[in-house]
Amino acid sequence: MAKTFGATSTTDDVLGGVSLRAKRVLVTGASAGLGVETARALVAHGADVVGAARDLDKAKAATGAVRSAAANGGKFELAALDLASLASVRACADALIADGRPFDLVIANAGVMACPFGKTADGFETQFGTNHLGHFVLVNRIASLMKPGSRLVNLSSAGHRYSDVDLDDPNFARTPYDPWVAYGRSKTANILFAVEFDRRHKGQRIRATAVHPGGIQTELSRHLSPEMTRALLDRINAANAAAGEPAFKFKTISQGAATTVWAGAVASADDVGGRYCEDCHVAEIVLDPARRSGVKPYALNPDTAKALWAESEDMAGERF
Repeated sequence: MAKTFGATSTTDDVLGGVSLRAKRVLVTGASAGLGVETARALVAHGADVVGAARDLDKAKAATGAVRSAAANGGKFELAALDLASLASVRACADALIADGRPFDLVIANAGVMACPFGKTADGFETQFGTNHLGHFVLVNRIASLMKPGSRLVNLSSAGHRYSDVDLDDPNFARTPYDPWVAYGRSKTANILFAVEFDRRHKGQRIRATAVHPGGIQTELSRHLSPEMTRALLDRINAANAAAGEPAFKFKTISQGAATTVWAGAVASADDVGGRYCEDCHVAEIVLDPARRSGVKPYALNPDTAKALWAESEDMAGERF
């Protein structure tokens, strides 16, 4: 009988008794927080992990515990990747392709949240360009390395409820910029990308899913002042109360990374493929705008997913 996990489960709980020996995994954002913990848990269970990061010196300093945790054949190495530069994304993908070793799991973990308005090196709004478009190009460029039975896990967020994607104005050229709306758009895009990637590849037994790790205090919140954090928590708790849900609680980093490793290495591929997961289970579709849990139906809309794919190809100047 399959074990049941939940909001307080940790990576070690989820991977208890699981051997990942001879499995190869790519984890983006392996220089802090969830990326480091995800890599640690995987190598501790025997996986060969490639951690991609923008600042390799920072990543090397942050991942000493990852190397120390390696067991049962587990290994860890770093790769340079700046998701806010498509030149860097392409260089990373080219290096992985040239290396030629296949992946069993790709975890698109890196991201930014609620930052001031800015643009990537290629002129895209920072959150959409980094969280979605950089990963879109990277994953599609290395898709040939994903062997049958492999999975893509995109880290999304309950923040997807702040906004659907806006394919008519993805860079806020005409829309007043709001950091939370921009974050919501990018996190919805993460889910929609998983939906369409799964549709395109499940015939080759390659599946994709999106996950919400939960609220965790990591570097992701570096753009939030204490006042912004308090205002956000007040809004969340007001919404939770209105929806009859319990008060918000932060997760530990190990609890936050648990849904990622559960969806990538433990859950049934058929259960999570093309879906959105939270607290180590597949989330239900929720229409109530006050509810923070669950997934909004627009984030799983297959037509929007196809349209986003086409728009992303146009923005990147590549066809996949």
